[in-house]
Amino acid sequence: MNDAPTADIDFYTFGSTNGHKVAIALEELGLHYEVHTVNVFAGEGQSPEFLALNPLGKIPVLRDRGADLVLTESDAILLYLADKVGRLVPPSGKDRMRAIELLFLQASFQGPMFGQRMYFSIFSAETVPYAIRRYEEQGAIVDRLVDHLLSDRNYFLGEEYSIVDIAFYGWYFASNSAGFELDKYANLKGWFERVGARPAVARGVTIPKPLPELPPRKRA
Repeated sequence: MNDAPTADIDFYTFGSTNGHKVAIALEELGLHYEVHTVNVFAGEGQSPEFLALNPLGKIPVLRDRGADLVLTESDAILLYLADKVGRLVPPSGKDRMRAIELLFLQASFQGPMFGQRMYFSIFSAETVPYAIRRYEEQGAIVDRLVDHLLSDRNYFLGEEYSIVDIAFYGWYFASNSAGFELDKYANLKGWFERVGARPAVARGVTIPKPLPELPPRKRA
């Protein structure tokens, strides 16, 4: 649905984990939007124009011109988009609170732990054995927890696919691409394959471009 002439949503993003999460949601929800590629690795996130949208200088950013609203955190954007369309999130009650709880879990635990693991095991110019061990251990804790949360269910909220699945999938897609395997976790692996088979997900992880080619994984 990107580049539609009637788009009133501006989507500022790059080929990275959190950007792909929002792209997947936009595709799943069938919204018209215009993509603005911001190469944060080349310093484009520090331009005055972009800093006026997000003073932190990071992507993704979503601007809904019709609502006169700018949002800057990926999980907040997911919740906003789902509420805007009335899909992919429970509208009220205990189920909605569970969805919000899991979004907070993704943002506070999976995202930071997987991000640090990716940095020290993949991107860091220096090999730091302690940091590699620490964040690979933390990553394994996340995997065990998620495998438990997915016991006897197809998706995080039961049988209904939601923005919670999109939020967790973004980092799992990147970590899988980096060589962190899921074979020990049957529930998690089955969920990952189910979500990845969705056409909107396959499109979303290419908008505006796929993940970069990753360096070899370091070992402690």
